[in-house]
Amino acid sequence: MDEVVRKLCTQLEGAHLKCRVVSIRHLPELQEDLTGFHARGSFNGDFFQERLTFFDFSPPDDLPAARSLIVVAVPRPQTRVKFTWQGKTRRLIFPPTYLGHSRISRQINELLEKLLAPFGYRVIPARLPQKLLAVHSGLAEYGRNNICYIPGFGSFFQPTVFFSDLPCEEDDWRELRSMERCQSCKACMLKCPTGAITEERFLLHAERCLVFHNERPGGIPFPSWIDRSAHNCLMGCMICQKFCPENKPVLNWFEGDEKFSNEETTLLMEGASREQFPAGMVKKLERLELLEDLDKLPRNLDVFFSRSR
Repeated sequence: MDEVVRKLCTQLEGAHLKCRVVSIRHLPELQEDLTGFHARGSFNGDFFQERLTFFDFSPPDDLPAARSLIVVAVPRPQTRVKFTWQGKTRRLIFPPTYLGHSRISRQINELLEKLLAPFGYRVIPARLPQKLLAVHSGLAEYGRNNICYIPGFGSFFQPTVFFSDLPCEEDDWRELRSMERCQSCKACMLKCPTGAITEERFLLHAERCLVFHNERPGGIPFPSWIDRSAHNCLMGCMICQKFCPENKPVLNWFEGDEKFSNEETTLLMEGASREQFPAGMVKKLERLELLEDLDKLPRNLDVFFSRSR
C-alpha cells in the first residue's frame, strides 16, 4: 500500500471512520455492473430511470489528473422526529443516512482536503454508485436485502465517495459478494412487508420495495397492494435492517429532538410551500435537509395520522 494511502486510512480510522482507496481504472467495471443488471432486465424501468441515471462515471473536468477513488464510511444513527396533528403526536423514524446526508458529505470532503493538502493532493465529490463501490473496494459486504454492512457498523453508516489525484497503483478490488451469514439466514426475506426480497435472485425486486414508493414524487399515490401497516418510517424503511442479526449492536442507536407543532405539521400535510412556513420551521427543515422532499411529506405523513381514523 502506498505510504500516503496508508497514512490517510490510519488517520480516518482514528476518527472512527472506515476507508478504502481504489484505482480509477475500475470505473468501467463499476459502470458495467449497472448497465449489465439493466440489460438483463433486473431493474424495473421506472426504478432505473428514477434512481440509477444520476451517476457520472467520467473523471471530473476540475480534476483531470484523477487517479483514485476514495470511499469513506461514516457511522450514522436512526433519527426520531416528532409531529403533532389534530391532538395526536407521532414520533417518526428516518433510517441512517437520510437526514443530514449532504452535511456529512461536506464534512468528509473538508476532512479529506485537510488530510491530503500537506501531500499536495486534492479530492472532488463523485456521483457514483456508493454501495457498489463500497463492496468492490472491500470496505463492505452486501446483505440479502442488498443493503451494505461493515463489521462494527452494521448497516448504520453513510458511504461517501470522492475522486482524487492521490496515486493508487495497487488496491483490493474484488467481485461483489454477500455476507456469509446470509447464506443460512432469511430474516430480512421473511419480514419484508412487500415481498421485495426473494430467494431466486441476488437483487431484490426494487419496484416492490417500500423505500422506492415512499421516495417517489408526492403526486404518485402508494399502490393499493401496499398495506398501510407496512409503513414504519416517514421515508425509507427499517424492517429488513431491524431484524438483521448484524445490526443487533447498533439497533437502538437513535438521535434527534426536532419537533413540529400542530400548526407546522398542518402546513406540511396541506402541501404548503416554503414561502408559507414560519422562519423557525424553515430552519428545522434545513437542519433535517427535508426542504427538497416537501412534495412527498403530505402523502407520507397521511399514512401515519390516518391509521387511527
